[in-house]
Amino acid sequence: MNITIIGTGHIGQGLAGALARTRHGVVLGGRTPRQGQAAAEGVNQATGALIQGADIATAVRSAEVVILAVPFDAVDAVLAAAGDLRGKIVVDPTNPLTADYMSLTVGFDTSAAEQIQARVGEVPVVKAFNTVFASIYAEGPRFGEMPVQVFYAGDQTRVKEVVAELIRDAGFEPVDAGPLTHARYLEPLAALNIQFGYALGRGTQIAPAWLARPPVAA
Repeated sequence: MNITIIGTGHIGQGLAGALARTRHGVVLGGRTPRQGQAAAEGVNQATGALIQGADIATAVRSAEVVILAVPFDAVDAVLAAAGDLRGKIVVDPTNPLTADYMSLTVGFDTSAAEQIQARVGEVPVVKAFNTVFASIYAEGPRFGEMPVQVFYAGDQTRVKEVVAELIRDAGFEPVDAGPLTHARYLEPLAALNIQFGYALGRGTQIAPAWLARPPVAA
C-alpha cells in the first residue's frame, strides 16, 4: 500500500518513521519539494528507513492512503494543495486545539473529522492516531508487553479495515471506535491526554487504553 503523510512536523515525521518499518511505501509531503525531501532525509537518518520526500501534490498523486499530519487550521490549505483525492482514503489524526493546546475549538455537535469529511465530499475519512503523542513513535508502539492502542472511527467497513491493518502493521493495537461521528469523543480524549501530559506533568510517554475482561456470567 502506498501511504502519503502530509506534514513535516513532529507528528508527520514520527508517523513516517513508524510506518516506514512496515511493508508499505511511505512518502512524506511538504509545502515544497525541498521541505518534503529534507524531512524524509531526517527520518531516514534517525531510523534507517528509506522513505521518499516530495511536495504535497506529488506525494498525493500515487497514494492510496493520505494522512493529514498537520494542525487542524492548516487542513484547508493542505487539501487545496493535495488536489484530487478520489479513490484514496483520508486518515485524520488532527485535533482542533486552541493556540495554547489546552482546549478544543470544535466539539459536542461536530468534530474536526466530520468537518474534513464535509470538505472532501465522497472521499472516505477515518479518524485515527489523534490520541498518540509524537514521542511515542520514536520510543516504539509498546509499553512492555502492551501495545499502544490506536482508536479509529469511520463510516465504511472496508475502509476501516484498511486503516486497522495499517495500524496493526505499525505495531499498534487498533480499537474500533464506531462511526465517524464518534470522533466527537476521540478528540476530547486526545485533549484529556494533553492535559495529563502537560498541565498535570505526566509527560508525553503516555497513551489512553480501553481495557476489557470477559463478562461475568449471570
